[in-house]
Amino acid sequence: MKLVGAAWRKSTRSGQGECVEVADNLPGVVLVRDSKDAAGAVLIFEPRAWRSFVDSTKRH
Repeated sequence: MKLVGAAWRKSTRSGQGECVEVADNLPGVVLVRDSKDAAGAVLIFEPRAWRSFVDSTKRH
């Protein structure tokens, strides 16, 4: 899968620290990577699964 054009962003809650970055601008996928290793592994989620994860973290 080509990840060209991914617009990576950090959470507004991350401050200046190291954290994960998310790219949700590509059709049908949400990408997640470690901000300390931008050339490293990328996790790929379906948008529905990502929304479910984010919603569950907001409840805790």
